[in-house]
Formats: sequence, C-alpha cells, structure tokens
Amino acid sequence: MTSVTPRPVTAYSDEHADVYDLIHTARSRDWAAEAEAIAVLVADRHPDADSLLDVACGTGKHLESFGSRFRHVEGVELSDGMLRIARNRLSDVTVHHGDMRTFDLGRTYSAVTCLCFSVAYMATADELNRALRRMARHLEPGGVLVLEPWWFPEKFLEGFVAGAVAEEEGRVVSRLSHSVRDGDRTRMTVRYTVADSGRGISEFTSYEMLSLFTAAEYEAAFRGAGLTVEYLEGGPNGRGLFVGVSPRGAS
Repeated sequence: MTSVTPRPVTAYSDEHADVYDLIHTARSRDWAAEAEAIAVLVADRHPDADSLLDVACGTGKHLESFGSRFRHVEGVELSDGMLRIARNRLSDVTVHHGDMRTFDLGRTYSAVTCLCFSVAYMATADELNRALRRMARHLEPGGVLVLEPWWFPEKFLEGFVAGAVAEEEGRVVSRLSHSVRDGDRTRMTVRYTVADSGRGISEFTSYEMLSLFTAAEYEAAFRGAGLTVEYLEGGPNGRGLFVGVSPRGAS
C-alpha cells in the first residue's frame, strides 16, 4: 500500500480556515458563551462600554456574538482565509486585514479582545510587547483589554496529544495534534484528513510555533503598554485570561 505524506501548510492557510469552525465545534467550543462571559468582564470594569475590537478575530465567531452586546464591533485578522470567512459571515461588520504588531485603525474602542491564544504566535517578548502596545493604543480612557494566553511554561504538558472528528452533510474532518517543547516555545504538529463527498479524501498538516511566555512576561507587557493587569484563573479554555484597563485620564 502506498502511503500519502501530508503536505505542509501554514497554521493560517485557506485549508485550515475552511475546516476551523467545524472541527472546533466538534471539540465543544461554545463561542457564544465565551463572548458572553467576556462581555460581562468588560461591563464590570467599564459599564458604559459600547464598542469592541477583536484582534486576531479568526472566522468571526466571537464577533458574531459580541455584536449583540456592543453597539459597534470590528475585527482585525492576518490570515486571508480566516478574513474571507469572517467577512462573509459578518456582512455588516468591518473586519480589517492587519498584523497585531503593527495595525493602526485610527480610532479607539471601549474594549479590545485577543482570544484563542493568538498572541502566543508572537515569537519573542519584544513582539509580545509591541502587540500589547498596539492593542492599548486602540483603547479609549477606561477601556478594557482581555487577552487569552497560551500555557505558561510550568503548565505545558510535554508530548501532549489530542484528536477530534467532526461531521457534517457531505464532509468528515479528523484532527490529530502532537505538541513538544522547543526551547521556550511549543512546537505543535496538527494533521487534518478531510473526506468530502465531491472531492474525495485529502490531507494537510499545520506546523504551529507558540511561545511559552511566563505570567510575569505577560504582566510586564500590559504594564509597559500603560495598563493595569490582573490574571483570572480558568477562562474559556482553562488557560485563564489577562484583563487590563486603560487609565481614565488617558488621551
């Protein structure tokens, strides 16, 4: 039997984007519940909050729910594939193409979110600091930044494996992952197999590098961006949340 070697693609490929929602729904993700919990965190710290920017918004699933809690919402996304899906999903929401280290939208928001550990794709503490400063610059006085980290170094499980299978009419997708430590980063290999009634069976592999920043590095990045910071245990995916607030006197 001839084996098929899955071809490598980036973590943000069109192929990845096209199966993202399906496979993560099968993994029991509840974007609406996550968005609601985060909206409550924001309201507790900024009762008048009426606008939100979701940085690294992916396919727009959180934005879809944030739109029912905030008068105005927007997103920023680097991946062309994710951006395409988000814009199709949210025809009345502006989703900008941008990099969290450099984006500049020329306005501020009551809240900025960066979820699904997207900030861990920053390769160094310097990049983390740059991203936090960019997000903080988009907060109005008293605005709230909610950020979901990747695992802290002491909580990372070497050799962690996971798997899931998702099915919808005419398509079945499997996801297998294996994570190892590579210095101060996580090297995650994620293999997908897609069985499509019209296209047959295809495979692709995503190679992801995620920085194992310490809690102190996250906190330093918040303070360096001029924000207060607190860490809340638990969070939507067990890794907790960092919450920062911009000074009321900020301009």
